[in-house]
Amino acid sequence: MTRTLPALAATLIIGLLAAPAADARSKSTFTITGAGFGHGVGMSQYGALGLAEHGWNATAILAHYYTGTTLGTTDPTQRVRVALGTMSRARISGARQAGTRRLDPGVTYTVRRHGVSQVDLYTGRKRVATFTAPLQVAGSGGVTTLGGHGSYRGVLEFTPGTFSGLSAVNSVQLDDYLQGVVPAESPASWPLEALKAQAIAARTYAITTGQGTTLYADTRSQMYLGVSAETPASNEAVAETRGQVVTYQGTPVVTYFFSTSGGRTEDVENAFGGSPEPWLVSVEDPYDNVSPRHRWHPTTMSLARAGRKLRGLYSGSFRGIRVTKRGVSPRIMTAQVVGSRGSSSVSGATLRSRLGLFDTWAYFKSITTRPAKHVDPTGGAVGPSLSSVRYALRGSVIGVRRGATLSVQARRGGRWVSAGTARAGRRGAYSWTTSRPGTYRIATGRARGPAISLR
Repeated sequence: MTRTLPALAATLIIGLLAAPAADARSKSTFTITGAGFGHGVGMSQYGALGLAEHGWNATAILAHYYTGTTLGTTDPTQRVRVALGTMSRARISGARQAGTRRLDPGVTYTVRRHGVSQVDLYTGRKRVATFTAPLQVAGSGGVTTLGGHGSYRGVLEFTPGTFSGLSAVNSVQLDDYLQGVVPAESPASWPLEALKAQAIAARTYAITTGQGTTLYADTRSQMYLGVSAETPASNEAVAETRGQVVTYQGTPVVTYFFSTSGGRTEDVENAFGGSPEPWLVSVEDPYDNVSPRHRWHPTTMSLARAGRKLRGLYSGSFRGIRVTKRGVSPRIMTAQVVGSRGSSSVSGATLRSRLGLFDTWAYFKSITTRPAKHVDPTGGAVGPSLSSVRYALRGSVIGVRRGATLSVQARRGGRWVSAGTARAGRRGAYSWTTSRPGTYRIATGRARGPAISLR
């Protein structure tokens, strides 16, 4: 059977379009964009700054972030215990008393472990005394300096570690503790009302999470840097809110806070799991944009690099991330880590940890592109006298909806300019053709695909 020229040309076109050139190689980019910094529940510290700059007082700020709450009071002299860390030995100065023994505040002493239940006190190489743990050390003027850590009000307690070394705990009155927390959590240069809101939230968090247990001096509880962090402005905020706490229906409640909301906080159950709490619900955060992390600059890396960070969460080669459920804000609750031979479901917290994200309010786009070329002998017309070369970009985008419009950009005159659009199909697949050779890429939102040379 004899074929006509147009039929033969059509067959050739189809065959060449279906198969990219033998030396064509796919290239990929993995782009992360997002907003916020922290877990997203409760009071945004930068949001509180923005509200204070717009005339809100501390009471109004706290009522905004902790829905349905009012202010109550607690004993500001009650003691809290703060773990300062573990160490092989402890150097202390400014101490006036260890247990019942008087000390010289001008001398530096060393505390060392002595078995499982005792500690030794030394000056230089001389052992001064042995004490049954915990050894309590009080400072001159109420302040003791712990070498390598800082100076602290109240009492320092030293106990042998479970297997080695020492653990140090600061037992301190609540509002003295807050003087070392507020400037560690919020810059002392911020407006007084923002610092007062921080003081009340921190005080409430301490008494609701530290009862019968020991707080940490870092973000596992709240930052605490002792006397060295204190400033007149932050101490004023503590003094002016003396004993004030956040209450819901008359009872102090856990007051989570964090750096930056991105514009909306999150329901507590969406971030931490468990049951909803009526005072920890998502709210708009209108002035959080004062934060440098209100929106992130895009981070782009290769799929291989992202895959190394997510190793063990997919099978085969890493392809990208598909978010399957978001919260109100919209922080990620669950997502699929996609591999060429298998995927797995993970939490937003897992992605944040693995990828080193500021927050779980994140978006991911994987753009894979490969070049293709075919020759159309007819140039789109009947007959062999006309011919043209057609080039194509093909690939997929993980992280966009089916039907989404993708921008095609061309590199011309040292700049990227618009060259057309493509449509995302099933599983984000796309194809775009041109008769003009050059360097092209796919773009969607703030994500940019790899530069591909079509020649």
